[in-house]
Amino acid sequence: MKQWKTILAAAALALASGTAAMAARTDLVLGMPLEPPHLDPTAGAAAAIDEVFYANVFEGLTRIGSRGEVLPDLAESWTISDDGKTYTFKLRSGVKFHDGSDFDASDVKFSLDRARGESSVNAQKGLFAPIDTIEVVDPATVKVTLKNPLGSFLYNLGWGDAVIVAPESAETNKEKPVGTGPLKFQNWAKGSSITLVKADGYWGDPVALDKAEFRIIPDAAAAIPALLSGDVQALPNFALGDALAQVKADPRFKVVIGTTEGETVLSTNNKKPPFDNLKVRQAIAHAIDRKALIDGATGGLGTPIGSHFAPHNPAYIDLTGTYPHDIAKAKELLKEAGLADGFKATLKLPPVGYARQGGEIIASQLREIGIDLQIIPVEWADWLKQVFTDKDYDLSIVSHTEPNDIDIYARKDYYFNYDNPAFNKVIDELNLTSDEAKRTELYKQAQKILADDAVNGFLFELPKVGIWDAKVEGLWENSPIQANDLTKVKWAD
Repeated sequence: MKQWKTILAAAALALASGTAAMAARTDLVLGMPLEPPHLDPTAGAAAAIDEVFYANVFEGLTRIGSRGEVLPDLAESWTISDDGKTYTFKLRSGVKFHDGSDFDASDVKFSLDRARGESSVNAQKGLFAPIDTIEVVDPATVKVTLKNPLGSFLYNLGWGDAVIVAPESAETNKEKPVGTGPLKFQNWAKGSSITLVKADGYWGDPVALDKAEFRIIPDAAAAIPALLSGDVQALPNFALGDALAQVKADPRFKVVIGTTEGETVLSTNNKKPPFDNLKVRQAIAHAIDRKALIDGATGGLGTPIGSHFAPHNPAYIDLTGTYPHDIAKAKELLKEAGLADGFKATLKLPPVGYARQGGEIIASQLREIGIDLQIIPVEWADWLKQVFTDKDYDLSIVSHTEPNDIDIYARKDYYFNYDNPAFNKVIDELNLTSDEAKRTELYKQAQKILADDAVNGFLFELPKVGIWDAKVEGLWENSPIQANDLTKVKWAD
């Protein structure tokens, strides 16, 4: 009897220890399909950088919350002058960078000056163009004066491209990022994973996680066994195709289908013949069967779009009927453009499922009207150089996941090579307008111009398919900004 009591006591102790260990779990492995080309969100356009570092390692004056709202971050408060041009930011005290250096107003001035400077490599340099002057009032106060009022200024400061960096570490952030966030960079095993750990002495609420590993899993077929085995506990944004049904049926996991800011487009080089001809672009628009594309590339989860605007935005208008699927009309337009026999072109595709699968479908659809596309698969770094930077392409497919970014079509050096003075005028007026009703009307005008011009093939809004262990709490359902914010993530007891 005494022996059994000893055995039972030991078993109870082991069970209690095991339960405590389970309840105290503070690590998380997240799978992501693309590896960042480097680790500095202020020096690259790749969404994968922000997906690891936004709100986790780097912080801005403001930040974008899970519902798309603007929240205070390194700026605890601000005041705006009556003319709408001067913003005075009161900064948080006691903030340190992960290398131990103090954060103050001089770091804000350095970061914003660096982002807008002549030699800036910031992918969203245009966000900072409205800034006229930046003044350090005292270590805890910075004053930013704009050239003109800008209704979206606080929102723009919440982008990953606007995070605050220190002059001591700015030049090495691509390999060894140093921020002020609740997690700090530990290791980058290139081609494999990026590891973050809890930062000591964080100024705000500490995170529940002691360690977070972002594991690079380019192939969805490899992501499934990693998830099922428990090797990976979360796939925050993964296209699983037919395997999604299998995971949905497993009670160990939570499947959350949300929205993104990812306007997926058939990117078109508007200055390169024959794509500089409106009739050709209209023909392509008529040849695209969005439903077949969405079914094949997103498992039916994407939302069709007819312009560059997210359907969940209050200012959205449905323009998918501008150029309905009509093969006969598409052929007629090509004939009017002097291309009755069609033509050949290239389609460069980055290494994401929606692009590679969607590219095959688009090529098949355009073949029906005589357009013969040579599909060229490229790695992400090559896409960024060849397509985004050098504009060396005919067509491509990519999701633009930056928030509320219709203004990119007004940038003269942007890779679409689109220039319409009427559109630029609308964007200029939008930038000077703070009244929400007027801004909504201007957004609608901008959408209509892009749709009519068939600037790109407007395909679908990329869905956010999140799958994670049912005991994991706090991951975002939607993606109002390209991020995997871990600040509220924890394991349920």
